[in-house]
Amino acid sequence: MAEQQKWQYMTVFLKAEAEHVMDFLQEKWDWKNGIPRNTPESLIPRLDALGEEGWELIHMQPVMVGSNADVLVEDAGSGTRSWTSSYFCVFKRPKAV
Repeated sequence: MAEQQKWQYMTVFLKAEAEHVMDFLQEKWDWKNGIPRNTPESLIPRLDALGEEGWELIHMQPVMVGSNADVLVEDAGSGTRSWTSSYFCVFKRPKAV
């Protein structure tokens, strides 16, 4: 009987910050109104780098995106809301045997 695949998991908070990847963003998209400073597309180089290390993104916290490409989150306990450019991400990759 074949051995069942085992997985290694990693959770991270990734912060969307366009200023660090402006060349990448300008090359890939036509930003008619300028590049929003917290656009989620700025995460792609970091996600690609993790993919190169064998990590597969399996979850990214669903959120509502505001006009400045910020993310609206709500504190269920207090009912307060605030803007953020951080994303909770879960990755997996095959565990070395």
